[in-house]
Amino acid sequence: MINDKLLNPSSIVVVGGSEDLFKPGGKILKNIIDGRFSGSLYVVNPKHDIIQGVKSYKDLNDIPPTDLAILAIQAKYCLPAVEILVKEKNTKAFIIISAGFSETGEDGRKLENEIAELISNADGCLIGPNCIGVITKTYSGIFTTPVPKLNSRGCDFVSGSGATAVFIFESAIPKGLNFSSVFSVGNSAQTGVEEVLEYWDNTFDPDLSSPIKLIYVESIQNPDKLLHHASSLIRKGCRIAAIKAGTSEAGSRAASSHTGAMASSDSAVEALFRKAGIVRCSGREELTTVASVFFHKHLKGRNIAIITHAGGPAVMLTDALSAGGMNIPKITGEHHDKLLAMMNPGASANNPIDMIATATSEQLDKIIEYADKQMPEIDGMTVIFGSNGLNDMTVIYDLLHRKIEECNKPLFPILPSVASSQTELDYFLEKGHVNFPDEVVLGRALTKISNTPYPADEKIFLKEIDVPLIRSIIDKAPKGYLEPGVIQKLLAAADIPTVKESVVKTRKEVVALADRVGFPLALKVVGPVHKSDVGGVTLNIKSRTHLEAEFNRMIKIKGVKSVLVQRMLTGTELFIGAKYEPKFGHIILCGLGGIFVEVLGDVSSGLAPLTFNEAGSMIRSLKGYRIIRGTRGKPGINEQKFAEIIVRLSSLLRFATEIKEMDLNPLIGSPDAITVVDARIRIEK
Repeated sequence: MINDKLLNPSSIVVVGGSEDLFKPGGKILKNIIDGRFSGSLYVVNPKHDIIQGVKSYKDLNDIPPTDLAILAIQAKYCLPAVEILVKEKNTKAFIIISAGFSETGEDGRKLENEIAELISNADGCLIGPNCIGVITKTYSGIFTTPVPKLNSRGCDFVSGSGATAVFIFESAIPKGLNFSSVFSVGNSAQTGVEEVLEYWDNTFDPDLSSPIKLIYVESIQNPDKLLHHASSLIRKGCRIAAIKAGTSEAGSRAASSHTGAMASSDSAVEALFRKAGIVRCSGREELTTVASVFFHKHLKGRNIAIITHAGGPAVMLTDALSAGGMNIPKITGEHHDKLLAMMNPGASANNPIDMIATATSEQLDKIIEYADKQMPEIDGMTVIFGSNGLNDMTVIYDLLHRKIEECNKPLFPILPSVASSQTELDYFLEKGHVNFPDEVVLGRALTKISNTPYPADEKIFLKEIDVPLIRSIIDKAPKGYLEPGVIQKLLAAADIPTVKESVVKTRKEVVALADRVGFPLALKVVGPVHKSDVGGVTLNIKSRTHLEAEFNRMIKIKGVKSVLVQRMLTGTELFIGAKYEPKFGHIILCGLGGIFVEVLGDVSSGLAPLTFNEAGSMIRSLKGYRIIRGTRGKPGINEQKFAEIIVRLSSLLRFATEIKEMDLNPLIGSPDAITVVDARIRIEK
């Protein structure tokens, strides 16, 4: 319940304010004073009359009515203080920086809940407890340093961890990144990350609000709320990047399927962020680098020109971009010759465009201008330029300042000389720019952004999906693992192609079936959950003798009820799985089958129901994507059909929440078709 008294108070009281700047109450008071808060400022401290030049009251009952109270006192004193402030001082906003609440145990949780309930019943807003505070355009209400510069078009930032927020400031400030507001929500007794997102969404003004939102979260309490408001903000023109730290034990508990073993709450978060259009970052440097990219013109494609006067960083950037699916197209023909003519002997125009160490600012100017105006196949540019003693860096940085403003395409400056050219770099940052000191971090950030899809359409794909039949099959099925015949009917109801198969119980039946279908065949036992572990799978059977021998062996395996016979297919093995995760719904996993899923764990995740854009993004984010596209003379698979099966499966699951785990492994893919060869589905009712 974020309100104006929190954001723009006319009066603030610091309860527990101190002269000691090494105490939270002392430092937060100093930051408010240094931030030039223009309203009425009070302190409550029973031992002093004046603290840091501010009038101090010995008794909370004596202060005037106050909009915002910041509590820096022991947890046990907070509830009585809040009661006085709510009932006697008409206080509508509270920041409790004190620790000792729910993070300490049940007693602390009860105290925290009492305080939150008291404030909520009074239509007040509570931030914390156990947080570092809040920064708005009106006041700097945090007790830590550094205090970042505020800019109305800077980043809005919410963090579930105060210490992490400070470390993110430390990463952001040297890059030139600034902020519009900061919320450290701590224990989130009333106001958490989702509520801050809700406020940003409900109050967003494209002319006044910051278009960049950053999030650090350790626990997502309301996935639907986060999804709704994050998606809404991005559709309004915002860009959002987030770190989600911490994974659930669900990922390591025993599971009876590959999906169950691999899917966890972290997979659910990955899927949630993908659906919302949030760029997920793995650490502080990546988060602040992604945010810095957001401040540049939008990169509309994947083709990058690398302009450099140093070969090594350009090679490392090329590797980082290529690994994430970006393109550094080779420059040939007329473009190559014209660029080469602009540079000194020994330079290279292949891309990276290596101007070598003797490059001048005039040459850099011409090359940037040519790549921007004359090369439509290039979507964006990076410029790597550090100090080597041969250039006036102020001239270089002035040139980059002008080009960033003038170019139609985004231009990302990689300026690694943060020590030798610190004065010149500060001059560049003061012009409102950001710097990317590390080319590899920038490369990874660009790929993360490029691979994050736009927020998904909320409409469920239902073409040729028989929902009544799906429900009828699920309603009639017993709990546990479904029989092969039931699985075939269920997948057919969603128009998911499956290999033709039959279940046999006698040698006579299997021989008769082989005579009708022909060879090669595959045999798989029915009964044991993990067929391969019991020797229950034999592929590429090409003769009647081999067929009879394998059937006779399999039917004797403990737990085997019958044997499944399939026509052998050849192609690339693929994998699709699903697992139901509480609060999130069904997580869909996809990847290459066989060793890629079983040993390497190369999978990506999405949250049902999925769109074709989401499914395509999942496929492209796989480490083994080059195999899917085709490599070294081997054909790829039909990506569109693979994406369609993923989408159809997600729609099926939307109407069959009783399905808790599902493996389609393998599917056999070719340029023409993709077919489910083996499937395992477990339901609970």
